[in-house]
Amino acid sequence: MGSAALFTVFLAGGLFYQSLQGRAAERLVTVMLIDAIIVLGIQIYVGNTGVLSFGHIGFGAIAGYTFAILAISPEEKLKRISDAPFGLHEVLLHPALAVAVAIGVTVAVALVVGIGLARSGAESGAVAATVITLALLFVTHEVARNWPDLTGGDRAGLTFKVGAALDSRLPIYGCLLAALIVARLYAQSRSGKLAVAAREDNLAARAMGVNPLVQQTAALLISVVVVSAGSSLRVYENGSILPDNFFFSYTLLTLTMLIVGGRNSVTGALVGVAVMTVGRELARRLGQDGFELFGLNLDTGPLDWIFRENLQTVFLGLAMLGFMIFRSDGLLGDWELDAWLWRRWKRRQPEEQMPEPLAEIAPVGLHVEVDRRGPALEVHDVTVDFGGFRALDGAGLTVAPDEVVGLIGPNGAGKTTLVNVITGIVEPTAGQFTVGERDLSAEPSHEIARAGLVRTFQNLRLFGALTVRQNVELASRVAARHRPGSHPPVETLIAEAGLWHVRDRRARELDYGSARRLELARAAAMAPDFLLLDEPTSGMSDTESTEMIRRVRHMAAAVDAESW
Repeated sequence: MGSAALFTVFLAGGLFYQSLQGRAAERLVTVMLIDAIIVLGIQIYVGNTGVLSFGHIGFGAIAGYTFAILAISPEEKLKRISDAPFGLHEVLLHPALAVAVAIGVTVAVALVVGIGLARSGAESGAVAATVITLALLFVTHEVARNWPDLTGGDRAGLTFKVGAALDSRLPIYGCLLAALIVARLYAQSRSGKLAVAAREDNLAARAMGVNPLVQQTAALLISVVVVSAGSSLRVYENGSILPDNFFFSYTLLTLTMLIVGGRNSVTGALVGVAVMTVGRELARRLGQDGFELFGLNLDTGPLDWIFRENLQTVFLGLAMLGFMIFRSDGLLGDWELDAWLWRRWKRRQPEEQMPEPLAEIAPVGLHVEVDRRGPALEVHDVTVDFGGFRALDGAGLTVAPDEVVGLIGPNGAGKTTLVNVITGIVEPTAGQFTVGERDLSAEPSHEIARAGLVRTFQNLRLFGALTVRQNVELASRVAARHRPGSHPPVETLIAEAGLWHVRDRRARELDYGSARRLELARAAAMAPDFLLLDEPTSGMSDTESTEMIRRVRHMAAAVDAESW
C-alpha cells in the first residue's frame, strides 16, 4: 500500500506538470518515469549494501543491446548488423519476451561480477568494489563501440523502424510500480535487513553470523533485474541505442539523482529523480538562446557567461558536489513514506504490553554452580604476530558449558586479541581452538558465530540505522536459520535488557548504557553456547557495572529457559 501511494504521488506530479506544459512536456515526463525505474534498481544495491556502484549502467547497456538485437525486425537489422554472429540478425522476439531474455542475460553477467565483488571482499566504502563496477562500465562501452557487427558501432547503432518503438506508457507504469514494490519488499525482507546490518557495521554483522557477501550478491541480482527492465524500456521508448546512451554521463545522472534524494531510501530515490529532472529542465531553459525571465534576457549582458548552453551539465555537477559536501545523506536520508504512515497509524493502536519479567536471579557471587554437560570451548597454544610484535605467545584456556571465566590482565596484555582470534576476526600465527570435536580455527567469523561462539565488542558496534527491536530481531532470525532449537522471544530479551521503552528507537539514538545493553541483548538472541563479553562494563560506574552484571545473568537465564 505504501508503494502504491508513493507511485500515485510521483505519477500525479508528473502528469500535473504535463497538463500545464502540454505535449512539450510529454517526453520529459516519460523519460523521468524510466529514469525512476533505473534509479530504483541502483538504490536496491547501493542503498542497502552501502557499496557504491558505477557499473549498473553497464548492466543497463548489456540489457539494452540484448533487447534491441532481439526485438528489432530482421529487415532493420539487415541494414546495420547483417554479419551478426549466431544468426542474430534473423531473430525476432515479441518485446515482452525480448525484455525477459535481456534480463536473463544481464543477470548471468551480474552473477559473474558478483563473484568478483565477493572475492574482492567488497563492503561499504571499499575501493575495490567501485573499481570493479567502473571497469564493467568501460568494458561494456568499448565492446559496444568496437563490435559493430553486433551493436552497430558508435555511429549507426541499432534502430527500430518508424512506428515500431514503444507507443504507450502502460508498460512503464507497470514496471515502475513493480520496481517500487520490489525495492520496498527487499528492504523489509530478512536479506535486506541483513544487508543493511552489514552496511552499518560489517565486522559486527559477521560476528553475529551474517555472511555479508551472500546478502550483497542477492541485492546485486535483484537490482540488476530492475535496471535491466528499465534499460530495455529506455531503448524501446527511444527507438534506438548507441554506446553513449549508457555510459558515463548517464551514470553520473542516475547516481546524482540517488544521492540528492537519499540513497538509503526508496522514497528519496524518487524525490531525487523528480528534483533533478525539474532542475535540469529549468537549467536547460535558462541556458537556451533568447530565454527571458521577468523580461530580462539572460543570454546577454553580464549574465551571458552563466546562462549559456549546457547549463544543465553544470547544474548536475554542482548538485552532486553540493550534496556530497553539505548533505551526504540526501534530502530524505533513509525516511520512507510507508514507514511514516505506519508509525502514525500505530500510535492509534493500543500500547503493546511488556512481557512478564523472568524470576529474579540471586545476587552476583564468587561461587558459580557448573553443569559440565555439553562440549567445552578449548583454546590451545595460540600465537599471534603483528609484524615484528608478538601479541600472544602460546595462550590457551578451557571453558566448560555454564562456566563463567574471566580473562584478566593489564592493557596491552592481549585479552581482546585472544577474543578476536576465538571469534575469527584475527587469524592466529599458530594454535587452534575447538568446540567439542569441531575445529573452528580456520572458519570465517560468521561460521564461528553460527557454531555458538558469539561476542560483544570493547567499542560499541551496533546497527545504528536499525531500531532496537530490529537489531535483536536480526540476530534472532540468524539463530533460527542456522542454530536449530528453541530460542528466547525477541520481546523478552528486549524487556530483560531494560530497553522496552526505547524498542522502536534507532540504535544510534541510545545513550551509552542502553547501547551496551542492546549489544548484550542482540548477542543473547543468537542463543549462543558461549558468550564472549569484551569489557562489557567499560566506562561504567560501580553501580552501572553491578546493574550490567545483573543484566548479563538475566540474559543467560532468558537464553537457557526451557519453556520457549
